[in-house]
Order: sequence, then structure tokens, then C-alpha cells
Amino acid sequence: MRALSRTLPVAAALLALAACGSEDGGAGRPCTLIGSEPGLNLIVPDGSRVAAASLRVCWGGTCQEPRIELTPTSKAVSTGCDGDGPDAACAASASPDGGKSGFARLDGLPKAPVQVTLRLRDGAGRTYFTHRLDVTPRATFPNGPHCGEGPPQAALTVANGQVAVR
Repeated sequence: MRALSRTLPVAAALLALAACGSEDGGAGRPCTLIGSEPGLNLIVPDGSRVAAASLRVCWGGTCQEPRIELTPTSKAVSTGCDGDGPDAACAASASPDGGKSGFARLDGLPKAPVQVTLRLRDGAGRTYFTHRLDVTPRATFPNGPHCGEGPPQAALTVANGQVAVR
């Protein structure tokens, strides 16, 4: 009995220590090595006119002009199911939707207001849209909030001559 009374506190301490060192904070969900990059995402749902975009992002007395390559966006289109039952397999394919999007990496991007100047150019290289706005990037959580905070990001959507921030 005396040996058990000494072993029990040691076992409890080891169990508590093991829980503190787990990757998932004891929440029962594993944290992967998936990460995220600091930066701005640009979405142009009607990308028929846009051939290129540029950004100038300023904070703390310095500015960055990151590279942003636009690529076509797509939507999922159902290709049907092989039955009606609960175990039926259904499929979808990607279909171009006329939009364009891109991501601009910005090292050191703060979770504080930054000044963004966005320019869109057509196929002839002419600037047809310029907009300046203040944006406050927010932290990302690529593995969920239980795994800790990632770098900040913001998304800009250009539609109908307006820029929306999310």
C-alpha cells in the first residue's frame, strides 16, 4: 500500500507532463505542418478584361510591390451520381467561370492597417482601374484555432468597379 501511495503521484505527474507536450494541446485533434503565407489575395470575378494586376502595400514608413500572377478561377459542376441510395458515388469537375485570382506574398505584413494601391491592366498594358484603400490583415489559422496562429492575410475582391475587403 505504501509503494502505491508513492507511485500514484508520480504517475499523475507523468500523465500531466505528457498531455502538456502533445501536438494538439490535449484537444484530441492533431496539428499538421500545414502553414500559410503572409499576404493579400486578389479575386476578380469578371476577369474578361484584366490581364495583369499590381499592388503597392505600405506600412511603417516602407512599401512593398509584390509580384502577383493572376490565374483563371473555376467552379465545381456536378457530373451526376451513380444511383440514388445513401452509398451512391457522385462526382464533379472544374469548369472555368471567367474570373481571375492571385496571391501576393508580403513578408512582415502586420495585423494592423496597411495602405494598398491596386492597379488592373488590360491586354494592351493600359491601366483601366486604380483604387487606394486601407486594409487590416488578420491572422490565419491554417490548422484551426486549436493549433495556434499563422501569419496575417487579407483578400480583395474587385467587382462592378468596387473593391471589397474580407
